[in-house]
Amino acid sequence: MRLNTRSIWLGSRPDNHAQTLFRQKTSNISANVSKEATQALEIENPHARDAGEVLDCLNSSPEGLSEQEALNRLEAVGRNRLPEPEKEGVLKRFFKHFNDQLIYILIAAALVTAALGHWVDTGVILGVVVINAVIGFIQEGKAGRALEGIRRMLSLRAKVRRDGEWMEIDADDLVPGDFVRLQSGDRVPADLRLTETVNLQMEESALTGEAEATDKVSDRVEAGAGVGDRHSMAHSGTMVASGRGKGVVTATGIKTELGRITEMISSVETLATPLTRKMNQFGKVLSLVIVGMAGLMFLAGWFFHDYTFPELFLAAIGFSVAAIPEGLPAILSITLALGVQRMAGRNAITRKLNAVETLGSVTVICSDKTGTLTRNEMTVRRVLTRAAAYDVSGTGYHPEGAITAENDGRKVTLDDRGDLHALVEVMALCNDSGITEKDGQWKPNGEPTEAALRTLARKAGFGEGNHARLAEIPFESENKFMATLNRLPQGGNRILLKGAPDRLLDRCTQQRGEDGSIEDLDRAFWEKAIDRLSGEGLRLLAAASRDVEEAKSGLSVDDLEENMIFLGLTGIMDPPRPEAIEAVNICRDAGIRVTMITGDHAGTAGAIGREMGIVRDDDGEVVTGSELDDASEEQFARLARERNIFARTSPGNKLRLVKALQSSGEVVAMTGDGVNDAPALKRADVGIAMGIKGTEATKEAAEIVLADDNFLSIERAVEEGRTIYDNLRKAILFLLPTNGAEALVMLTAVMFGLVLPLTPVQILWVNMVTAVTLALALAFEPPEQDVMRRPPRDPEAPILGGAFLWRISFVSVLIGGATIGVFFLEKRLGMSLEVSRTLAVNTLVCGQAFYLFNSRFMSQSSLAGGRLFTNRAAWIAVGVLAAFQLVFVYTPFMQTLFGSSALGPRHWILPLGTGLAVFLIVEGEKFVVRRFFSRGPGNG
Repeated sequence: MRLNTRSIWLGSRPDNHAQTLFRQKTSNISANVSKEATQALEIENPHARDAGEVLDCLNSSPEGLSEQEALNRLEAVGRNRLPEPEKEGVLKRFFKHFNDQLIYILIAAALVTAALGHWVDTGVILGVVVINAVIGFIQEGKAGRALEGIRRMLSLRAKVRRDGEWMEIDADDLVPGDFVRLQSGDRVPADLRLTETVNLQMEESALTGEAEATDKVSDRVEAGAGVGDRHSMAHSGTMVASGRGKGVVTATGIKTELGRITEMISSVETLATPLTRKMNQFGKVLSLVIVGMAGLMFLAGWFFHDYTFPELFLAAIGFSVAAIPEGLPAILSITLALGVQRMAGRNAITRKLNAVETLGSVTVICSDKTGTLTRNEMTVRRVLTRAAAYDVSGTGYHPEGAITAENDGRKVTLDDRGDLHALVEVMALCNDSGITEKDGQWKPNGEPTEAALRTLARKAGFGEGNHARLAEIPFESENKFMATLNRLPQGGNRILLKGAPDRLLDRCTQQRGEDGSIEDLDRAFWEKAIDRLSGEGLRLLAAASRDVEEAKSGLSVDDLEENMIFLGLTGIMDPPRPEAIEAVNICRDAGIRVTMITGDHAGTAGAIGREMGIVRDDDGEVVTGSELDDASEEQFARLARERNIFARTSPGNKLRLVKALQSSGEVVAMTGDGVNDAPALKRADVGIAMGIKGTEATKEAAEIVLADDNFLSIERAVEEGRTIYDNLRKAILFLLPTNGAEALVMLTAVMFGLVLPLTPVQILWVNMVTAVTLALALAFEPPEQDVMRRPPRDPEAPILGGAFLWRISFVSVLIGGATIGVFFLEKRLGMSLEVSRTLAVNTLVCGQAFYLFNSRFMSQSSLAGGRLFTNRAAWIAVGVLAAFQLVFVYTPFMQTLFGSSALGPRHWILPLGTGLAVFLIVEGEKFVVRRFFSRGPGNG
């Protein structure tokens, strides 16, 4: 039973004995309980019910619950916590990097060589495998901590009424029916149905994405209202911006809006990136081909030649090692890591390597509005009086800009525009905010909208001195206006009134006319103007004033009831970033569709969208979250495909939009800053969080974090992603002919019963040394000139198109044939097996070194326009490779490890000449392709 003792409004106080006993009794209660146990304490749509009805449904009252009743409910519903996120162990994270078909083949090869007693071969193969796994493990970084980020948003303490007295308890111990008090600066500890509010404003951007604080009232709202429009609710994890209030707990833990988002995140399945999917398919096909070819080679050698069983096994292993591009995983990781560093320099911090490449294939960018496409700085853009309309230039709080007349574009001053002076006077003086400069940046002090009005006054040159404030009526959400009584410098007192246009029109009977005279209020004119300016997405504030006797020193609401003179309107908005407008245009040229998904109102979203160029005037209307909720699956999919602006959206709307776009074949990048964005960010192919105003939960759910919250950084990241993908393709186009040439050497030797020109460990040496030197140089290639003028690549297109396969086959035969020729030529000249194999290795390496410069440009000539010298890293890599080869040839320990032998000066002529021939022949092939075919490896 509940004890009805007298109500005492107390501040926080030390725990008493009863609270200590309560914690002891509840210490073993879990946050997770059965659904059946909680149903009795659940209430549907509390925002749409009267506060008294909600209290009755929860069997509660403003006197609060008793300690015993609270304990009973806590046992029924569990603690006010979110479930602990599952964590992946270190060993699991490490060993999953061995889960690859190509790695399986290498491990099998290592086991066979160990069984045959070839321990050097075994050690080298296993070393390659482990190095690749270590690189992947290190680069993977932290992942899967989005749920922990949300948990950190929860309040730790709550002011609650128990047994008729106010006390402070652990927020974990709150239950449905508890009566809670909120004050400015508090974090809301659970979902509350508000019963009392006094100027209460909530900062709900984490849930709704709206930058502006939201007014809260105790009146019920419509049942279908979205989270951002539930003005009678205070939601767990949000902050009290100002005012105070009381409310009854309607949901705790996983049942809160924050908890529902947590469940969404837990249930969202992340999709493999386009590159990951293609590399997995490539690995499977290549594995089957390698195993099949190795088996055929073994059978051919067994039945048609006199090889022993161990010799054939080593030959098959040598073929497998030759065909497997074991350096490719390492070079992929290194190339992506270098791309991550470059992106960090462009304000895009990458948490997961694969996201870098995925950006290059993005076809749709779903962007938040506030702070990403806009500056997140309120700015006065329009001023309207009965005499004239004015445009205001400049953005943000920096007081630079001009006020110009709309009809002729001429700059105006307050001295010759009395109508403008009267309005600016009200906006500057009836104002409690300010702007200050620090380190060249202008920041608001106080409410951002009022700070924008201070900036307007500075731009207009209004002097605020000697306007003494005698009295004031502060802004209250019920009134939606503020008023001050000021003494004027020239003598006399004046009431200044600023607020919502409809509220001021109700209090005015007159207006300042075009000639400065006072005339009857033309309400129809102002209502038409309000509709027009609101349609432009502007937030409107009106100004009015009235002169009073000098003896008056106080101010009340009754003083505003009559004879107020309406002066005009100001139109305020968070303006688009100029650089973001340019970035949207670049994305359009690149074939990337940009959509805006925001929690803001439809009018504001539409106006910003038109100014950004996201939509044209005739591209259709804005779609709201309620329209999405009412749409069928077919209608929803059509809206996702055809519309570009979505306003007043919920977390579920955002997640469904991303899924709908993905199901239609799009590769989606999603930006966000609030917890409400986290599920969609996790589901998107690339989740992009805001680094400045983004919540920790959002950053943990995302793959990329923007250090400057700027859409321009997204466009630059896409450009970097496309460049990285180009460079990865160049690396593959470079590496695979190495493996093809080596495999061709092994296959030819066995099929014709010849001595093997290369040993398995020598093949591994060539693969690794060319991958970490030559292929790495391709990661430093600058972007192609048309990188942001091409359409997005088809995510379903194979990595190796027809032109790619032709180039790989052509170069494999070229280098492989030259290697075989040099080996048997030296054998004929009486050279030892070790010397002949060392020459074969050098021929293979020189062919690759020269082919590197062919690979830098997939279809264009490498000789034109000084292109040979545009990448210093390529020349440095060739120098490092030369040093490695000298060590390979001349140091005794390498001769022992790899079976190499010292060479004389004349032995270097043949490999270098072969490499030069390879370069010239491939350049000739590229010329033929450009001349007679429309598609080259770069396009195919």
